[in-house]
Amino acid sequence: MSRPGIAAVLSFFIPGLGQLYNGDIFRGLFWLIITPGFWLGTGGLLGWVCHFISAATAHSRAEEKQRAELASGFPHRVKVV
Repeated sequence: MSRPGIAAVLSFFIPGLGQLYNGDIFRGLFWLIITPGFWLGTGGLLGWVCHFISAATAHSRAEEKQRAELASGFPHRVKVV
């Protein structure tokens, strides 16, 4: 099960990493490619914007996946105690 907080923190520090953690490969690659372009293209001005948007989208996507897993009653990962 994806944890929204972990996904958000991962994507804040390295945009796209939270999406990869969630299993969204293409979304993760998008942020990994786009963010450096914004950092370089705007002299750092819009780089932070990408960090925040990436973190927010990773968080919301993880919440969606978490709700879907709980609704189905069958988590993809089982905790071993």
